[in-house]
Amino acid sequence: MDPVREMTQIGQRARSAARQLARVSGAAKNAALTAMADGLLRGAASLRQENAKDLHAGQEKGLSAAMLDRLNLTDARIKGMAEGIIQVVALEDPVGEITGMKPRPNGLLIGRMRVPLGVIGIIYESRPNVTADAAALAVKSGNAVILRGGSEALNSNRAIVQILVEGLEKAKLPQDAVQFVNTTDRAAVGALLSMDRYVDVIIPRGGKGLIERIIAESRIPVIKHLDGICHTYIDQDAHPDMAVTLTLNGKMQRTGVCNATETLLVHASMAASFLPVVGQKLKETGCVMRCCPESLRHLAPLGGIPATEADWDTEYLDAILAIRVVASLEEAIDHIEKHGSQHTDVIVTQNHARAMQFIREVDSSSVMVNASSRFSDGFEYGLGAEMGISTDKLHVRGPVGLEGLTTLKYIVMGTGQTRG
Repeated sequence: MDPVREMTQIGQRARSAARQLARVSGAAKNAALTAMADGLLRGAASLRQENAKDLHAGQEKGLSAAMLDRLNLTDARIKGMAEGIIQVVALEDPVGEITGMKPRPNGLLIGRMRVPLGVIGIIYESRPNVTADAAALAVKSGNAVILRGGSEALNSNRAIVQILVEGLEKAKLPQDAVQFVNTTDRAAVGALLSMDRYVDVIIPRGGKGLIERIIAESRIPVIKHLDGICHTYIDQDAHPDMAVTLTLNGKMQRTGVCNATETLLVHASMAASFLPVVGQKLKETGCVMRCCPESLRHLAPLGGIPATEADWDTEYLDAILAIRVVASLEEAIDHIEKHGSQHTDVIVTQNHARAMQFIREVDSSSVMVNASSRFSDGFEYGLGAEMGISTDKLHVRGPVGLEGLTTLKYIVMGTGQTRG
């Protein structure tokens, strides 16, 4: 079938399902999610079988070991998908919440109600668990979802969606609330991005190239982030042991994720005492250190190499850390403003005034004091699973959970008032 025609039909069905789902009770949505989680556990063997096809094809295509690992659906990961859905069940349903009801002098009561966005298009790569996470969050927040995964996970995603749809059917909810784009044709993505009549928002999850294409082509609002160039700044009043621990965790706990620290900024007064200690730890963990001239004086004996100007603007997603010595908090904030991606930035300090200045002046979706950048995550924030991280300012910023998949409408309660 022609991709444009096929996607139009998917969009029409999703719009109809979204209208039905918006009226569904929280109990009914939770019943569907519970059935989905149970189905994933019961269908683990068939999921692994379909996943094996994708892994074999990936090996034939020469996918990297890291890509194959993200693609692999182990028993533990299937269990994790099911547990993630159950965690969403436990979250409070935001739909229908009414806030801010205030009386006007004419007796009208005016407030706002939280409602679903409608139809969400998710375009993503690699990880099949995104399929379950995205569907669960969409259904719980009353939205229909159109899922377009990467070609490398086609068989896995198709099998997962089949189980999710069966969960909707068991709960007597519209099965078209979760739909899968069952083609690898790139034209289907272009068609999806043009369907502003049927789709309310697009959420991409993947590499920079994918996201740049979606931003350039989409006629639909996009919730996204391009880069995770996250900074950890070691202030002059940082606790030395804490500074070492947070640097190592932020960079090396898991390197290939968007909330890993990519640049370490160090106050000049801390350089001589802190850098040799943290440098030794980074060397032991296999981290490459790309250093400014001042930091290189302390780290060259430990394998540090000169940084280039491009290093300050690079999301490595690897065991590589850019390191720069700065003369002041203001210089650190200026560096973050110039080179950061408004994702997550950290200050390590025991000085309350400087911590508050950092929070006020660093314009990122998450700003942290004395905590690892790795905490920038929907689950860690108590949101359950997440659709992704948004570095935009409208309409949601930071980890996108249930509330981020809703919007507000004004409601007005009157007793017959007319306007003169």
